Amino acid sequence: MQHYKDTGNLSTSKRKEMINILVAHMTEQEGRIPLKATREMYALGIITLFPNLKDPEGKTGYEQYYDTQRGTGFIMNRLKTVQRNTNCKMPSQSNEKSCDPRMEEMICLTDQLTADDCQEAISLLKHSTDRDIIFWKMKETFQYRQEIVKDPKSSTSIFHIFPRFRDTKGLIHQDFALMFGLETASRFLEKWNTSFKQNVIKEAKTLNPSAFLLQLLKSAEKNNGDNSNEEWDSDIASLLLLLHLLAPQPSGRKRAAKISVRDAVGRLLKFEKSCRSLEDHLSEVEDRQPYLLATGQTKADALKFYIVVDKNLIPCQASTSLGAFDELFKAHYVFGAQYDPSLSNMFTFIQTTIYKIHPSTSSQSSRTRELRAKLLNSSMEST
Repeated sequence: MQHYKDTGNLSTSKRKEMINILVAHMTEQEGRIPLKATREMYALGIITLFPNLKDPEGKTGYEQYYDTQRGTGFIMNRLKTVQRNTNCKMPSQSNEKSCDPRMEEMICLTDQLTADDCQEAISLLKHSTDRDIIFWKMKETFQYRQEIVKDPKSSTSIFHIFPRFRDTKGLIHQDFALMFGLETASRFLEKWNTSFKQNVIKEAKTLNPSAFLLQLLKSAEKNNGDNSNEEWDSDIASLLLLLHLLAPQPSGRKRAAKISVRDAVGRLLKFEKSCRSLEDHLSEVEDRQPYLLATGQTKADALKFYIVVDKNLIPCQASTSLGAFDELFKAHYVFGAQYDPSLSNMFTFIQTTIYKIHPSTSSQSSRTRELRAKLLNSSMEST
């Protein structure tokens, strides 16, 4: 409580200490399988005693400590550890819900072509070089294209049917805006630098330091344009700090080996010097999930950005790293791609907290909810 009074929050180590104390008391009072109402009461008690730990975007605000619908959270994690150590298995959570965070909310479009007309438009798109016609016909075939993307049997053919993605900048933005509206499409670029970046840097400073983390902190705190001897520019460095805060965790019953943050970074973005052929790069990669490819003389001064999906090279409309990352996120929805497991926590945080897409129905880790509560409450205090 003194730590909270001094800092206005709880560090990860203090949060773990608190959960251990509460679960120990809970199991002492009710045994190794406390009542659901008790778990809820303790979770509510946490955000009542420590209001800055409440998740402003959650239904209850304490889902990171105990999610009644999914049976997850820090309290449940600790209970399972206690039960495992005492050879007592928890009953299965058969009613646990799963939710695909990439379920699109299609807006009503009145100018969509019929299937036969779509074939004519697709033929025109393959031969036209007029930018206005390309955007117009891509908009008219949006729903037809989404049907292809949603079908596992045909989704891989999307770049063959609509090759303009590979040479016309801005089409990803248009499709994403047709899904969610212009307001949602603009949120990331409007909010990252003004509401999140500095709080992410501040929170990253509480992590155990490593050479890689310290280098990113140094880069993140520099102004863009002053990138001499930096690994990445300030904006990319701050996003990689978010990846540090939401470090990839092993999941599933088999407990797959934990991937390092540096390896996870390699699944998010790659760099090639301008002198190297991009075709050579594509021939070497095996990644199927979307990632960002930066080109230039140095990472910190990248000149061009591309999104790579299934070995297809899509030029970014943005000339800045932050704008290119915005397009990378949107590409997951436009092409119906799942988040890479090692990046899922970070992308889910950005999806639910910044873009505000399905914040109450998406499956989120307790760490994601906890970090959102810290950053949003910190932003509220600063304003």
